[in-house]
Amino acid sequence: MSKFGTLVMGPAGAGKTTLCSALIQHLRLNKRSCFYVNLDPAAEDFSYEPDLDIKDLISLEDVMEEMALGPNGGLISCFEFLLDNLDFLTNALEPLSEEYMIIIDLPGQIELYTHIPVIPTLVRHLTRYGSLNISLCAAYLLESTFVIDRAKFFAGTLSAMSAMIMLEIPHVNILSKMDLVKGSVPKRQLKRFLDPDITLLEDDKDDNQQGGRRLDPASTESVMGGGSFMRLNKAVAQLIDDFSMVSFLQLDVQEEDSVGGVLSYIDDAIQFHEAQEPREPNDEIDYGDGMMME
Repeated sequence: MSKFGTLVMGPAGAGKTTLCSALIQHLRLNKRSCFYVNLDPAAEDFSYEPDLDIKDLISLEDVMEEMALGPNGGLISCFEFLLDNLDFLTNALEPLSEEYMIIIDLPGQIELYTHIPVIPTLVRHLTRYGSLNISLCAAYLLESTFVIDRAKFFAGTLSAMSAMIMLEIPHVNILSKMDLVKGSVPKRQLKRFLDPDITLLEDDKDDNQQGGRRLDPASTESVMGGGSFMRLNKAVAQLIDDFSMVSFLQLDVQEEDSVGGVLSYIDDAIQFHEAQEPREPNDEIDYGDGMMME
């Protein structure tokens, strides 16, 4: 029996937990079952209590205290411990039927899925390579305010592409917190960031000209506007353009249609609806936390 789920990931502060809450609310409003898994051992505040929480297995605070590690080292240790105790996930997810959407909230340290094989190993266990056979889609969030600094935007886009290559599962890339740039960035300009290419940097070149002023070579302004930095950004943008893998959806969690649009892309990526049987009008819906509704 197939299962379906999404991994919500992205840099710290991108709005991952907020998206999880918005997806849960949208699923419930549309009478769909969901199961919420928190895999961030440092997370504390939730709009909806997780059905499965990694802190019931191990917490970042305990690891940092007992092993004298910093936050990043402690987080890696937490996931290494999780990989040694995968029954924690298997026992909770195995009973779920194909009607459930499994929402997995990951921490914001992107090195977990771009530099070291921790999350890729977890994904292999969850998907068809493991016993759970979950059809997974990754939802990678990048804060929309990154479009204001194009070098920062391309660095974030490169991280998204790296995650796509490392995880080898369908990806939906999302520009989150669109409400923060509405009114400050024209809609026509925003659309250009949805399918990023190197011309975004070419158009930005004039904005970075210093007008012939002599700058202190050691100053931040000189370094960030210098030729070497520009060549680095151009190389990154060209790499992204050559692979042509990354495109973005826009997300404003305050708008129900925006959340529904993102969910529809996730459903299509994992072929959720193709596996569903017709539902009778009076069928009960299990929301994953004991709530039932007809």
